[in-house]
Amino acid sequence: MKTHLVFANLAGIETDLLIVAAADAQTAKGADAKPELVLLTSDATVKAAAATVLALGEFKAGANETLLIHTPAGLAAKRLLLVGVGKLAKATPHSIRAAVGTAIRFAKPRAIRAAAFALPNAAEFAAKSSARAAVEGAMLADYDPDTYRSDRKDLSVYDFTVVATADVDAAAVNLGYAEGVIVAESQNFARELVNEPGNKLTPTILGQRAAAIAAANGLKSEVYSTEKLHELKMGSFWAVSQGSEEPPALIVLTYEPEGYDPATYTGPVLGLVGKGITFDTGGISIKPSEKMELMKYDMGGSAAMLGAMAAIGRIKPKVKVISVVCSAENMPDGKAQKPGDVQTAMPFSADEPGKTIEVINTDAEGRMVLADGLTYARQLGCTHLIDAATLTGACVVALGPVSAGGFSNNDESYEKLIKALEISGEKIWRLPLGDEYLEQIKSDIADLKNTGGRWGGASTAAQFLQVFAGDTPWIHLDIAGMAWYEDTKPFIAKGPSGFGVRSILEWVRSYER
Repeated sequence: MKTHLVFANLAGIETDLLIVAAADAQTAKGADAKPELVLLTSDATVKAAAATVLALGEFKAGANETLLIHTPAGLAAKRLLLVGVGKLAKATPHSIRAAVGTAIRFAKPRAIRAAAFALPNAAEFAAKSSARAAVEGAMLADYDPDTYRSDRKDLSVYDFTVVATADVDAAAVNLGYAEGVIVAESQNFARELVNEPGNKLTPTILGQRAAAIAAANGLKSEVYSTEKLHELKMGSFWAVSQGSEEPPALIVLTYEPEGYDPATYTGPVLGLVGKGITFDTGGISIKPSEKMELMKYDMGGSAAMLGAMAAIGRIKPKVKVISVVCSAENMPDGKAQKPGDVQTAMPFSADEPGKTIEVINTDAEGRMVLADGLTYARQLGCTHLIDAATLTGACVVALGPVSAGGFSNNDESYEKLIKALEISGEKIWRLPLGDEYLEQIKSDIADLKNTGGRWGGASTAAQFLQVFAGDTPWIHLDIAGMAWYEDTKPFIAKGPSGFGVRSILEWVRSYER
């Protein structure tokens, strides 16, 4: 998809599909309250073209509701598509993101190859955030996960234009539009990684893809394997990988802000740690065969981090960022770890031993690779940590495919994430930590067990990770229910979501000085 930004009158825009947002401005409540439709444009020609159809009362401007008008009178566009954002009082930038995405998903199967979106001029929508959300919505919606279909049909909308009126803040619109392109490309990169099958994306290949995206976006990259894991005494990470013929990959990407000097830099160092299990059979504690093919998405946390790093390299926030990705396959081989084994995690320093972990279930492998990843990030000097992982089915049971689970040992850092969600539009719900959960993962023969049993599974997994985050301000994102969409949504295709890229990016930007 090629994208453009123009400042022009809507009536003269020549395109296959002109998209205009609509809202319900009704504030009254009660059974007798009727929708009060408003088109989020001041263009009189557009309003006149839609007036007759709107008068019929069929279109209510509900969220992602559409109404198509062919050959609209007075417009150069061939079609006019109205897309609802729901109640105007509750609308957010994400409402625009979803509305534009809905329009692109509407256009694709209808062989509509060019579309333009009119930036809303209502006071509820800031120019910068609307421009960013619009281009993100279009580019994310245009993606389909049909990479390996031999009969793949190109249904892309080739050309997408954001149309702003001449009276808006041009600088803000330009900035929002440019950021939106970067973020959407980065999120789609994460989706491409998650979509790759296990035989096409091994840990080694993930390391190669990470190094390539780093080189393209001005980041430093280091990719290690087995020898480095042994050198660092990453016994927890290595234990997961030892059952596979494919070697593990320890991936480190570093972003340094312009003018960075280690001797004078006094700002925070943010650590982005991702679980990168490129295929998860469960190991000796093998998973059921039903839907095991989806376990290619068990590296969704690492994809989110790599996508965020790609965006960071281009947006260039004024803060240092280090990403650590721990990638492996979890396979049931003769060399694989067994339930009952005891592994020793990476020590934080030479003065202390690594924590010992009794392996209760080899399918609780994500927390084991992250344990060493968090320790290594701290060792590299990270002062604040955030990790992302498709970690527990328990989190999906608790929150469904609606929200990711969020955990933190630091309210100030988590508050920054909450603010980031206002921009990203993603949903994360905070879940509890506490000593009670730590009691569930204490082992009789080692320091910890790698699972605390059935009850509170998302919290016991997070509590396990907190041991390795230590006192460092830390956030854990359990994205198991969000990294892969089981159903097609009006504004995005079924399959890999790239969840977390936008929120992690904005959390990083909140630390700029």
